[in-house]
Amino acid sequence: MTDRTSLANRLGCFTFPFSGACMTSERTSRRAFLAISALLFAASAAVTIVWCSSMSAMGDMPMPGGWTMSMTWMRMPGQTWPGAAASFLGMWVVMMVAMMLPSLVPMLWRYRQAVSQSGEPLLGWLTTLVGAGYFLVWTVFGMAAFPVGVGLAAVEMQLPAVARAVPTAVGVVILMAGAIQLSAWKARHLGGCRGEPSCRHKLSADADTAWRHGLRLGRRCIYCCANLMVIPLVVDVMDLRTMVVVAAAITVERLAPAGERVARFVGTAVVGAGLVVIARSGGLG
Repeated sequence: MTDRTSLANRLGCFTFPFSGACMTSERTSRRAFLAISALLFAASAAVTIVWCSSMSAMGDMPMPGGWTMSMTWMRMPGQTWPGAAASFLGMWVVMMVAMMLPSLVPMLWRYRQAVSQSGEPLLGWLTTLVGAGYFLVWTVFGMAAFPVGVGLAAVEMQLPAVARAVPTAVGVVILMAGAIQLSAWKARHLGGCRGEPSCRHKLSADADTAWRHGLRLGRRCIYCCANLMVIPLVVDVMDLRTMVVVAAAITVERLAPAGERVARFVGTAVVGAGLVVIARSGGLG
C-alpha cells in the first residue's frame, strides 16, 4: 500500500490517489498538455527553419580575416532600425520557443501538478502565464543582444583590424562559455533548474503567482544557460546546426538522470571547440 501511495503521489500529487476518475482525468490532462506542447514546438521549429533558410539565401558579407558576417545584424533595403529590431525580436522569440520548450515542458507539468492540488479550473490559463513569464525573460535577453550585435557589426565594418581579430575573439568567447559550463556556478544553477518546481510544494492558484513563477523560472534559466546561448550569437544566430546542438545540450543536461555529468561533458566539448577555433584563426588548423 505504501508503494502504491508513493507512486500515485509522484504521478499526480492528488489527495485521493486511488480514485479512478482522478487518475483518468490526470491522464487526459497530461495528454492534452503534451499534445499542445508538441504542436507549439512543431510550429515554432518550422517557422525558425523557414526564417533561417530565407536569411541564408541572402548570403553573408565577406569580411577581412576570411570570415563572413550574418545579415542578422544589418538592415534590409528600405528597412528602418526599429523595423530591423522588431524583425530580429520576432525571430528571436520564435527561436527561443523552439530551443527552450523541450526543457521547459517538464517544469510546466510540475507546476500544473503543484497547482492542481487545489482543483484550479483555470489551470490552462495559469500554465500559459507561467510560460509567458518565462519567455519574456528570454525576450529581454534578445532585446539586449540586438544592439550589442549591431554595434559590433558596425565597428567591424569600419575597422578592418578589428574585423580580422573576430575569428580569434569568437574562439575566446566559445572557450569562456565552456569554462563556465565546468564551473560551480553552472552546477549550482543547473541544480536549481532541474529541481524547480516540485509538486510537493503547493503554489497559489492565481495569475500573479503564476506570472512571477514564470519570471523566476526564466531568470534561473538565464543564469544556467546564458553561456551556451551566447555561442549561436557569436557564431551565427541563424545557423541551424549550431542552434540544434545548443538546444540539444540544454535539453539533455536539464532532463537526463545524470545531468551534471552531461553538463561537464558539454563543457569539455565546448572548450575543445573554442581551442580549435582559436587555432584555426591563427593559421594552425
